[in-house]
Amino acid sequence: MTPRQDQALHGCATIAQLYVSALKANPTALAIVGDGIAYSYTELARQSCRMARLFRAKGLQRQDAIAFLVGNRAEAVVAIIAAQLAGLKNVSLHPMASEDDHCFVLTDANAQALVVDNARFAARADAIAARGVVPRILSLDDSEAGAGLATEAASMDDSELEPGGDATEITKLSYTGGTTGRSKGILHTHRTVVTMLQHMLATYEWPAQIRYLVTTPISHAAGSLILPTLLRGGTVYLSDKFSPADFLRRVQEHRINLTFLVPTQIYGLLDHAGLPAADVSSLELVLYGAAPIAPVRLQEALRKIGPVFGQVYGQAEAPMTISYLARHDHDPSRPHLLRSCGKVIAGNQVALLDRELREVAPGEVGELCVRSPLVMDGYLNRPEEDEKVFAGDWLHTGDMARRDEAGYLYLVDRAKDMIISGGFNVYPSEVEHCLAQHPAIAMSAVFGVPDEKWGEAVTAIVVTRDGHALSEEEAIRYVTERKGVVNAPKTVIFAQDLPLTALGKIDRKAIRSRYWADQDRQVA
Repeated sequence: MTPRQDQALHGCATIAQLYVSALKANPTALAIVGDGIAYSYTELARQSCRMARLFRAKGLQRQDAIAFLVGNRAEAVVAIIAAQLAGLKNVSLHPMASEDDHCFVLTDANAQALVVDNARFAARADAIAARGVVPRILSLDDSEAGAGLATEAASMDDSELEPGGDATEITKLSYTGGTTGRSKGILHTHRTVVTMLQHMLATYEWPAQIRYLVTTPISHAAGSLILPTLLRGGTVYLSDKFSPADFLRRVQEHRINLTFLVPTQIYGLLDHAGLPAADVSSLELVLYGAAPIAPVRLQEALRKIGPVFGQVYGQAEAPMTISYLARHDHDPSRPHLLRSCGKVIAGNQVALLDRELREVAPGEVGELCVRSPLVMDGYLNRPEEDEKVFAGDWLHTGDMARRDEAGYLYLVDRAKDMIISGGFNVYPSEVEHCLAQHPAIAMSAVFGVPDEKWGEAVTAIVVTRDGHALSEEEAIRYVTERKGVVNAPKTVIFAQDLPLTALGKIDRKAIRSRYWADQDRQVA
């Protein structure tokens, strides 16, 4: 018998269908809580249907690209769900990107509309409008220019829409961060996002009745947890700007039991004077990821907050769910596991490959490569990049890693961040982890600077803890004694803070632009 090749018969659900299913299942339950606004599941469904019809009334056609420049607001969640119901391609603009970066993405994606949170981004919207790179700029709120989307949608029909069922359509067009050069558009069909959802639902240790606090932009990783929370009948609480004090207040007030944090947010909580007196007993699962975490600070978090942490690892091309380090693996009695990004999630194939695409021996470092329904379809209009990233029919993540005999993965560093000093490979994350163990150091960033003698000289930017003093010589000696002279910084620069992206990750592009030129002048 010949196998059937029938997309209609064997296709997966679409994201719109999953939203419809989730919002029907718990009609009277509380779905979304923002500052000053709350929607039940039924209200969220009706608001989303009104907005989807408004998008169509404004001339947006199925599979048009619609971009979002929004904060963490209930109205923004409505618009994002509505875009799925209308069959549009979602493009999220980085909240902290430059005007040029925003205009590049809008042009590259051929966006037909930009939804703007004009309470936060009105000036940027005006600048984009003046450059004429997008036909429609749609404000969430009323302004001098006229009624906003929320007002206009109120007059639309709120009856249920029939969601599209073609899972081969593009549901999301993500863009790489642009921190290493020109951003690339990443094509995600419904298959990618549904696979991510299935991985999340099957793997994470979800609370029984979820109360999820969003603290990072809904345009990125934190937003990916909204739909699975709704599918499990939970409530999403939105916080637009993170501060340790505000986070602790919301956790206590709403008895939050699930959240997603990036490492710098965890560091901020650990260093906050109010943490010891705060009631965080409701927390059951604190997911973290998006950047490496210092093991010594993770041990501190386990002591001060509790055994509630789960680490997610993925990338924009294979989002969120390549591997997972479960709560029970955050075991202080097995401290080596605190440097792991977990085990491969069932349904993914992962291989650590050398430059000849041969799998390296256990314990050796290779590039982490993935095969899975989770993997993107490719880059938008970049066939030359597709050829490189899919070499050998693997997704090449650019992350260097090793795997132990028990199957735990350990990220060593980004391939492009690796420093070659004196002919030896130096991995910045390993030096940063070493520095993090010094009691006077709160945070550090390590990178290579061109050097006539060494090829690249290891350089560290260090932020000290309040009330602690540290000399350059002491910091260098500390690493030398623990990691050897090859890994020790040649130069240590002390700073009040480190530049961060909007997602709380160390912004290595900004670090290089801020410090690299000065170092080059010193070398010259």
